[in-house]
Amino acid sequence: MPEVTRSATVLILPGIQGSGPGHWQSLWERQDPRVRRVQQRDWNAPRLEDWLQALEAAAADAGGPVVLAAHSLGCLLGAHWAARTWRTVRGALLVAPPDPDGPAFPAAAASFVPVPERPLPFPSVVVASRDDPYGSMDYARRQAAVWGGELVDLGERGHINAESGLGDWPEGRALLQALCEAG
Repeated sequence: MPEVTRSATVLILPGIQGSGPGHWQSLWERQDPRVRRVQQRDWNAPRLEDWLQALEAAAADAGGPVVLAAHSLGCLLGAHWAARTWRTVRGALLVAPPDPDGPAFPAAAASFVPVPERPLPFPSVVVASRDDPYGSMDYARRQAAVWGGELVDLGERGHINAESGLGDWPEGRALLQALCEAG
């Protein structure tokens, strides 16, 4: 991932269960020391307040502007955090946001509801798949509009995770690069 993080620290925000070794988030993290995973105490029983504290601490440790690279529940975390933090955020790549009203939304993530319904104070790109079992394209389109972001339709790529066969996902890295250079 050459040059991606020259001007900002990328904070990786996985969803429930974290992101395994073949997930694009994990691959990006291994390729660049300025890409840092926000570690959560419990990946399987998420509590919004705990996850917010971990994200705030990671942003403080970054010591400068950050860009969020969120997947699934990490997208909702990013929206909640944006409503509370004063830190400089250059942008957010929000991939596969889950629909809290959808049939597959995990009961364990109930503390993340309701999702903030206001524009994010930084540029954002919402990336969605037409066959994501956790969030419909209509939900992603609505959230992109509410959050004031651009929507990228990947077609049929499932939950845009390791099972989607993206590898280190060059298209996503290009979107991240643009956010890193913004502002």
